[in-house]
Amino acid sequence: MKRRLVEQLTLFASVLKWSIYASVVGAVVGLSTAAFLKSLTWASGLAQQYPDYFWALPVTLLVSSALVYWLAPEAEGHGTERVIAALHEKMGRIPLMVVPIKLVATVITLASGGSAGKEGPCAQIGAGLASGIASLARLPDVDRRKLVICGVSAGFASVFGTPVAGALFGVEVLFLGQLLYDVLLPSFVAGITSYHVSHALGVKYFYHPIDSIPLFSEKVFGEVILLGVWVGIGALLLIEGLALGHRLFKKFRWWKPLNAAAGGLVVAGVGGLISTRYLGLGLDTIEEGLAGKVLPKAAFFWKTITTSMTLGCGGSGGIVTPIFFLGTAAGNLFSNLFGLGNVAIYSSIGMVAMLAGAANTPISASVMAIELFGSSIAPYAAIACVVSFLMSGHRSVYPSQVLSIQKSDSVEVETGKPISQVQGVGNSDGIDLPKKIWTHCLSLFRRQ
Repeated sequence: MKRRLVEQLTLFASVLKWSIYASVVGAVVGLSTAAFLKSLTWASGLAQQYPDYFWALPVTLLVSSALVYWLAPEAEGHGTERVIAALHEKMGRIPLMVVPIKLVATVITLASGGSAGKEGPCAQIGAGLASGIASLARLPDVDRRKLVICGVSAGFASVFGTPVAGALFGVEVLFLGQLLYDVLLPSFVAGITSYHVSHALGVKYFYHPIDSIPLFSEKVFGEVILLGVWVGIGALLLIEGLALGHRLFKKFRWWKPLNAAAGGLVVAGVGGLISTRYLGLGLDTIEEGLAGKVLPKAAFFWKTITTSMTLGCGGSGGIVTPIFFLGTAAGNLFSNLFGLGNVAIYSSIGMVAMLAGAANTPISASVMAIELFGSSIAPYAAIACVVSFLMSGHRSVYPSQVLSIQKSDSVEVETGKPISQVQGVGNSDGIDLPKKIWTHCLSLFRRQ
């Protein structure tokens, strides 16, 4: 009896401790997210007063890249990826200087038309602030790591207004195939607190409840599975496009910020010659797709180009908002190309399914569908998210994500390593690819 009482008191103390720490982190991150989003809105409004504002991209990306290069090299990249690497390699130690530099560099990039997202900076800023709080509290490394994960969850929750999905994203994104249950409570507390603080400070969030969900039928169910396959292949194309962009600019041996200027010129060229809808966050295009409007057939291609160039050349920003754009475009194209109808519904499902496939986060993506679009879409969104997750293979927009499982027992890959170090079917090994695919398919169907 005494032993059980001690156990319960210990667990209660742990709950109390992490509720307090996570609440502090959530409040601080909510405040920083509100400051970031309001700064971004102000800077974007200022820039867009000029019709050809995007032609300044070579200069603005050079300035953004130079700030990171000189003052905070740890802030390079698309935010969340750097945090994942720090959590796996440094137990979550992130220099506090990352916070202001990432904020300024991202505002410069996005306001001038760079194609990136807003969640990566919020996650990295949140993680940096959480690491600073851990240092002030003199927490051990294990506790610091938990607190930094809370910072990621809080940043994601407050930037998109999805407290539950944000909390789950923070504990799901670190590993492919593994949830960190010991961080669930503080992540939920931090995510919910951060969301409410940002909302109280005037941050407006996008919600698009969908009421006209089609009745279940074999036809609709089959279409949703095929949509998951379609979006999963799209996620794979995005991952490879981002990797190609990084490899391209690594070939140039000159001063790094000059890469940013070159990439900015390419992105500005797309904006000037093709359309400005592929620049910046692209929120207007996302809303058009979710409203059921037909998007340009090449929307997926051009947004992949501008995003790969922006992030590959050294621009600062996240990747999830472009993922939402691409998922919406993929679902929209799927519906219209095959004449299926349900344009708004398939665009919405495509949006979250792309996140599941590209980031290997099917659970948080499924929950996000409920928080953004309502509970009636949940069964279809969950199926599409899981199928997309499986179809994208053992790859990710976050190369530092550690592979914990094989997505199929017919595909052998190494586990326990970052995805960037994994050798498997995704790497060139001299085997004829069509023959290899055929062999895998046959082995799959022959299994009892």
